[in-house]
Amino acid sequence: MPSLQQILKDCDDKMKKTLDIVHKEFAGIRTGKASPALVDHIMVDYYGTPTPIKSLAGISIPEPRMMVVSPWDPSSVQAISKAITVANIGINPMIDGKAIRLPIPELSEERRKELIKVIKKKAEDGKVALRNVRREMNDLIKKMEKEKQLTEDDKFEGEKKVQEEIDKYIKEVDELVKHKEKEILEI
Repeated sequence: MPSLQQILKDCDDKMKKTLDIVHKEFAGIRTGKASPALVDHIMVDYYGTPTPIKSLAGISIPEPRMMVVSPWDPSSVQAISKAITVANIGINPMIDGKAIRLPIPELSEERRKELIKVIKKKAEDGKVALRNVRREMNDLIKKMEKEKQLTEDDKFEGEKKVQEEIDKYIKEVDELVKHKEKEILEI
């Protein structure tokens, strides 16, 4: 059975990982500015093997509203272009010789509102994951108390520390939401 300190460390580690996932999901949401994170998650069917786009090409941002994907293997241009189209990220790839240009269109007011809803949904999913970690850790602490490995005071102290951790991480998720919302609404 782990110690209370080990449980609290595991709690912090799991909550950090959850926050990282929320952060990565937010990075993949288009804000009207070019960012390699918009295409990072796209998988390309490269000779029958799903391969991340960043493993097949260099991604550059020559100007704020333009991204250029330069495949290392020129024969993969069509496959990469198709994968970007299928990913439905709201960007139409234009093949330009051996590279693919991705012009980032302006976001309409309606699209901005949709993106904010998406962000809030992803944030809520992250908070649910954080709460699940809290429940898991509190269950471990209660089990330890039941098995007489912790005193009742230690149990309450442990639960209090777990609650402090979740409060800290939920606040960070809320900050991420505010920041991303501001980024999306910026014209």
